[in-house]
Amino acid sequence: MINEKGLEAVAASIRSLSMDAIQKANSGHPGLPLGCAELAAVLYGEILKHNPANSHWADRDRFVLSAGHGSMLLYSILHLSGYDVSLDDIKQFRQAGSRCPGHPEFGMTDGVECTTGPLGQGVAMAVGMAIAETMLAARFNTAKHTIVDHYTYALVGEGCLMEGISSEACSLAGHLKLGKLIVFYDENHITIDGNTDIAFTEDVAKRYEAYGWQVLHGDMYDMKGIAELVEKAKSDDRPSFIMLKSLIGKGAPKQGTPAVHGAPLGDEGVAAAKKELGLPVDQTFYVVPEASAYFASRKDIFAAAEAKWNTVFDEWSKENPEKRAEWDACMAGKATDSAALPEYKIGDSLATRKASGTALNVMAKRYVSLVGGSADLEGPNVTALPGLGVYSAADRGGRTIRFGIREFAMSAICTGMSLHGGLRPFCATFAVFADYLRPSLRLAALMKQPVIYVLTHDSIYVGEDGPTHQPIETFSALRAIPNVQVLRAGDAEEASIAWEMAMESTDHPVCMGFTRQNLTVYEKDDPDWRNTMRTGAYIVRKGSDTPDITVLASGSEVSLVLDAAAKVSGKTVRVVSVPDRELFKKQPAVIREKIIGNAARVVAVEAGSRMGWEGLASGEDSLFCIDRFGESAPAKEVARMLGFTADKLAECLNK
Repeated sequence: MINEKGLEAVAASIRSLSMDAIQKANSGHPGLPLGCAELAAVLYGEILKHNPANSHWADRDRFVLSAGHGSMLLYSILHLSGYDVSLDDIKQFRQAGSRCPGHPEFGMTDGVECTTGPLGQGVAMAVGMAIAETMLAARFNTAKHTIVDHYTYALVGEGCLMEGISSEACSLAGHLKLGKLIVFYDENHITIDGNTDIAFTEDVAKRYEAYGWQVLHGDMYDMKGIAELVEKAKSDDRPSFIMLKSLIGKGAPKQGTPAVHGAPLGDEGVAAAKKELGLPVDQTFYVVPEASAYFASRKDIFAAAEAKWNTVFDEWSKENPEKRAEWDACMAGKATDSAALPEYKIGDSLATRKASGTALNVMAKRYVSLVGGSADLEGPNVTALPGLGVYSAADRGGRTIRFGIREFAMSAICTGMSLHGGLRPFCATFAVFADYLRPSLRLAALMKQPVIYVLTHDSIYVGEDGPTHQPIETFSALRAIPNVQVLRAGDAEEASIAWEMAMESTDHPVCMGFTRQNLTVYEKDDPDWRNTMRTGAYIVRKGSDTPDITVLASGSEVSLVLDAAAKVSGKTVRVVSVPDRELFKKQPAVIREKIIGNAARVVAVEAGSRMGWEGLASGEDSLFCIDRFGESAPAKEVARMLGFTADKLAECLNK
């Protein structure tokens, strides 16, 4: 039996804290916290397996507030239930340096599992967390000991369901039968512009049934009923979608209208709401004493749940030392093997996507935590993991994930897996389709999650597929995102080192661009190039100690520059490969100058936008780039039509 009186006090306190914090900040979204307080109370009080004293407990249940604009709901319940969120933190809601920012941010607030706010992405990340739970359970649980056994919960609003990413992610979740994923729907039928019937009249229940979910119905204000619905959800092997009828802004004078969605209630509105809700009008940031008493009574229960798990984990560790060693490596992102990368000979010719696929499989041997797949492009992306199985509802141990043609959800799911811990996810698509996943990549960067993106077919040399598939501005756009590392390998050897660099990264996503066309493995004048490459650039052809021209190039364009340099007479040309332009630009001046040399002219070459190269090149006439869309024709013909050939570059260098 749940303590309904105590939970009612918790719900009232959530409303009290939320209203006052938003009013004090004169900014925020009171509608959801007022409308969903009972759900938060019963979820954190009775349903979640968690220990507020240790928000990093590996086998805790996860909760994702996908409707992140309602952040005060989360901050209030985290404070009340005992997480490290103080009343002073709440009083500084939305202020500079506050641990309670406008939308939940991972790493800033104790108990916040992921950054949310961009609607729909939260539920997609929750799908990733649920996938991670099943993968780790299959890998580490034994017949005698269960050490991975938790649920993932999410709260979505009307906006989350309208955004396409929720459709992508929930479709996949149903296909994979993620029975430990439970999503609550705040069914209030209100958005900023009005009632949802102005734009959203689909039958949501039928939609989720079609996805393969169990759909349940309830009342947001029936806490006992919510707990019973969760138990019913747990008895089904399908993910569950619990639709809870609610009233946005419950208790406020304008409850049930768009007016309470995204603006403070105002002093009079707050006073009226407090009176309606039975809260003291003359007190701010009031916590009902019974709410504090309720969570005080739950403290030992929460701690006991973790203590019980710790006992089982210790027993499992003693009986399974090899699994424990693997567990530690997965949780720390460490290698467990020293498998060697392939060796290539000068003159070998192969696409860097193929070299990437070989390196990927080496990394999969080194890092048992590495899992992932492509957006229905496993063959073209060369991301197969032979012998490691395909993850499915029937085989949770497979390390390849078939995401389907769902780039946006794929990226967010990988971010959720990374946030969960224990797995290092990668995903893949054609480079030009990075635009489909960009919003999720941005959140991964914001959360410092080391998701790896394999982006093949990385230039105009895609050829016949034409301008729709030929990236021009793509890599400039990716480099523009803070905390995103972008690597373009110039040959097969560089592709191998790019994978090492990606796996060594720990606090940022990495995007790697690889070619469809074959490239020749070239000789490197820098004998220590494998280490120098980690500065972002290295010398391929020295030319001389004081070259007349230094040419900076990335990816397949290094080969183009080598061909062009051979056509230049009367000048010494240094060729520098720049796999990571932004990293190179961040190096101390002494390192950059050593690599570029004291050249009279610096030319930048890339088969894409000049954006970002301006600061490295000597001037406009030293930018050999492409600032227009491509053409549909064989690759060499496209290059000729665009004037992007070795002969044209040689003309530029001879000026």
